[in-house]
Amino acid sequence: MGYREPGRRTRPALCPFRAIRPDQALARRNSSRLTSGSAQRRLRGRTLPAAGVVCLVAGFLFGLPALRLEGLYLALATFALSIATPPFLKYDRFEKWTGGVQGVTIIKPDAPFGLPMSQDNWLYYFSYAVMLLLFFCAWNLLRGRTGRALKAIRDNPIAARAMGINTALYKSLTFGVSALYTGVAGALGAIAIQFVAPDSFTFFLSVAILVGMVIGGIGSIPGAIFGGIIIVFIPNVAEQISKAAPWAVYGTLLILFMYFMPLGIWGFIRMGYARLTRRQKAIE
Repeated sequence: MGYREPGRRTRPALCPFRAIRPDQALARRNSSRLTSGSAQRRLRGRTLPAAGVVCLVAGFLFGLPALRLEGLYLALATFALSIATPPFLKYDRFEKWTGGVQGVTIIKPDAPFGLPMSQDNWLYYFSYAVMLLLFFCAWNLLRGRTGRALKAIRDNPIAARAMGINTALYKSLTFGVSALYTGVAGALGAIAIQFVAPDSFTFFLSVAILVGMVIGGIGSIPGAIFGGIIIVFIPNVAEQISKAAPWAVYGTLLILFMYFMPLGIWGFIRMGYARLTRRQKAIE
C-alpha cells in the first residue's frame, strides 16, 4: 500500500475512466467553448478589424499560387477553396478558436455610450455605416491608380504588363481585398445571428453569391447592391409563387434575368439610360 504519514488523510485517486453524466459533459463543453460576456465586450471592437486583416492575409497568400490560373480554372480553384476550408477549420487543433463542429455562440453587442437603442437597432445602423464605409473605399479604389491598373489587367493583361504594371502583385492584392470585404461581412453576419460555425458558409452560399454578382452586374459597385437584393429576396419570391417547387421558380427567374439582362441589372440600367440620352439628343 505504500508509506503514509500518521494522522494524514489521503485523497482518493482520480480514475481517468470515471463516468460523467451527459448534462455535465455538455456543460463542460459549452463552458470551455463559450466566451464570457466580459471577454466578448473587451474583444467587441476588435472583431471586424481582426476578421478583415486575417482574411486579407489569407486571400493574398492564396492569390500567389493562383496567379498561374485564368478563367474557368481560376473559378474552379476558388470553389475548391470554399469546399476545403470548412473541414480544415473543424480540425482539433483549431477547435478552441473555431468551436469545431458545434461552432461558437456570440453575444449581441449593446448600444455604446448609453444610447437609447435596442441591440437589433444598433447592429442595423452599425452594419449600415460599415457598408457605406466599405462602398466608399471601393469607389475610391476604382477611381484611383489601383483601379485603373485593375481595369487594364482585366481588359488586356499582356498590354498591361507591357505598360509596366505588376500584374502578379495587383492580382494577389485583388484576392486579398476581396477576402477582406468577405471577412468583414462574415463577422457582421455572425454577430447578427449570434452564432458562427465552419458549416455556416457552405458551397451553396458561394454559388448564390456568384449568381447575385452576375445578375447584379459584374465589375460595378451598384451591381453588388442589386446582387445582394437578388440573393435575399428572390428565393422568398420564388417560395411565395410556388411552395411545392420553389427552386424551379428560382431557376426560371434566373434564366429570365440572364435572357433579358445579359449585362446584369446595372448594365441594363446603364444601357437604357444611354439609349434615352441618345434619343433626347437626336430630338434636339
